[in-house]
Amino acid sequence: MIGYRSKRHVTKKGEQMTPKVVVFGIDGVRLDTLAQAHTPHVDAIAADGFFTKTRIRDVNPTISGPCWATIATGVHADAHGIQGNELAGHRLENHPCFLSRASKAGFRSYAAAGWLPLLTSQQGGPIFRPDALYTPPRPPESRTGGDAESDQHTIDHAVEALSGDIDIAFIYIGQVDDIGHSAGTGAEYRKAVENADTCVGRVMDAILSRTTYSQETWTMLAVTDHGHRDGGGHGGNSDLERTAWIAGCGPGLDASSGGDVEHCDIPRLALAPLGL
Repeated sequence: MIGYRSKRHVTKKGEQMTPKVVVFGIDGVRLDTLAQAHTPHVDAIAADGFFTKTRIRDVNPTISGPCWATIATGVHADAHGIQGNELAGHRLENHPCFLSRASKAGFRSYAAAGWLPLLTSQQGGPIFRPDALYTPPRPPESRTGGDAESDQHTIDHAVEALSGDIDIAFIYIGQVDDIGHSAGTGAEYRKAVENADTCVGRVMDAILSRTTYSQETWTMLAVTDHGHRDGGGHGGNSDLERTAWIAGCGPGLDASSGGDVEHCDIPRLALAPLGL
């Protein structure tokens, strides 16, 4: 990867810069495994801004549906109405995601995800409603996406899309959670974390290669939705399942910005650079 920190530009006084935002959603990454794994790209975001662990509030089950809905909307399960991965009966119409809020204000939004309920009507979705979206080729009927193959398609598309006119993006990486369920939280799980970080790096490279990058300020956020218990699996109340983490960098974000940041703060962090 091109050295992200070395290419961070300094805004000169009076210089007009265009704000841009990307949020990486990396599903099911335990904090302790992240610390052990080789993740230079998430580390670069943290080093240039902040990194914090956060505890998922008790009102939210430690399941992808309710956690991603909170990350998207800024409200918890008692408000958005999602208690599991079957999303039917939600109240998202009253709590729009940060991408749709940006779109309503005139910004161009984009999302790419292999887990279909995030962006399609699968299982009662979608949670996110951007201007432009991408989901990989439909997986077998027994699956709803979110594995390494769908991540590859997702990142390929995101790299191409982020060479164009996008103001705010959400990019989902699902393979870590997929491996956690199928193989547990051992060596294969750690490798999946490192592969997910490589996906982040490819998108960062695409951003750094934009012809307009020197006239832009980029806020980058990375967040996981939940952890996994030993041996894999989640949905319970153990510390391993309820511990998540958030990293972020960009204008106004530094090592002190983590503070009490939690899932419901992602919309605020993502929209503030756009003046929303």
